[in-house]
Amino acid sequence: MKNSFQDIIHQKVPVLVDFYADWCGPCKMLAPILQEVKAELGDDLKIVKIDVDKNQSLAAKFQVRGVPTMILFKEGNQVWRQSGVLQKQELVSVISNYK
Repeated sequence: MKNSFQDIIHQKVPVLVDFYADWCGPCKMLAPILQEVKAELGDDLKIVKIDVDKNQSLAAKFQVRGVPTMILFKEGNQVWRQSGVLQKQELVSVISNYK
């Protein structure tokens, strides 16, 4: 059974949602950075990738106008948002504020 988006973002650990598209160059650059962030933070973070082309209603709900857009949720609340590519240390530093 697939969890709903609401179930996913209502977790104790921060959930970083990466809104991306397959045709997006910067999105491809961000993917390995997110893997490094996950490797460093481990169970202190959940990362969810959302393809905006396949999930247009969700992208519209969160007013995602450009990709990549990352939104950090803590227990269902949006606590941070950024469009574009960030480096690993910048992301780790932001996420660490919400652990």
